[in-house]
Amino acid sequence: MARALFLAERGRGTTAPNPVVGAVVVNTDGIVVGQGAHRVAGGPHAEVYALDAAGAAARGATLYCTLEPCSHTGRTGPCAERVAAAGIARVVVALEDPNPRVAGGGFAYLRARGVEVVTGVERVEAARQNAPFVTWMTRQRPHVTMKVAVSADGFVGVERGRATLTGLAMDRRMHQQRAAVDAMAVGSSTVLADNPMLTARLAYRQRPLTRVVFDRRARVTPTARLFGTLAAGPVILVVDADRVASSAADRLRAVGALVVGIAPEASIAAALHELASREVLALLVEGGPTLQRAFWDAGVVDRVQIIETPTMLGSGVAGFLPSCGQAAVTTRRHGADVLKEWDVHRAD
Repeated sequence: MARALFLAERGRGTTAPNPVVGAVVVNTDGIVVGQGAHRVAGGPHAEVYALDAAGAAARGATLYCTLEPCSHTGRTGPCAERVAAAGIARVVVALEDPNPRVAGGGFAYLRARGVEVVTGVERVEAARQNAPFVTWMTRQRPHVTMKVAVSADGFVGVERGRATLTGLAMDRRMHQQRAAVDAMAVGSSTVLADNPMLTARLAYRQRPLTRVVFDRRARVTPTARLFGTLAAGPVILVVDADRVASSAADRLRAVGALVVGIAPEASIAAALHELASREVLALLVEGGPTLQRAFWDAGVVDRVQIIETPTMLGSGVAGFLPSCGQAAVTTRRHGADVLKEWDVHRAD
């Protein structure tokens, strides 16, 4: 199963709105005879790659899979049928598929055909690996990661202009993250102060990256550098519903922005529902503090990343730094910077 989880990562950033999945076929002698990963939405699933590689050796073998084999026809046929037809004797799965169209149906299909099914092996790791897909399916919103880079004296930026906090090693790590998520979000103040491009520049990204700007009053100007990067992916401006028909919104649409109006009293939740309908499963919230606090107060932050840097700013914009509570925190050093990360667990 560890091997299957490793293989699943080969689809990171390219499978949405599908999950990342890995599969391994092991014969009765304990020899790996086939393996595979789901690489791209619409392409073959991991089980198909693994079974094709195994060929006749799949008969009587065990299939290890990070997610329940699907039992319905989508862009591809049902994998449960392929598994049973291949003669697999035993299926070991980490995580049940939260998709209501599956949700145990794959297991039932296999058991009805005499295939032994074992579930829950490395379930916690598999659930974390596919947290965006699980959140999208069960909560009908994207999985939200909030990232905060903070100076040694507690600031996330300067009052005017752009402050460089992180070093090249951390920048590479964060651009790799941008290359893997479906969308990233910032507030209008970040765009006005930093004029960022919001692209993945230090890592290869195969598909468009959606950029979301929460701009209730439609303050962002059409000259922002962001609108010069539309080849990298769409830009969505989330504004108050009464600003959708404003002249400011018209000017933003004229430079290629998609303007979405949301009622002020439901701005975060409604915006996330809108993004989910556009097949955004993983959302990275990069700034600034006002937007991050709003996400936190709305109870929709699933993962927190705090980057501690040795840079001293002396003064500037204070960051929003939530407490990790009782959550387990992982700490990794990238160059001179330290990344602290934890998952936010809720009773619901």
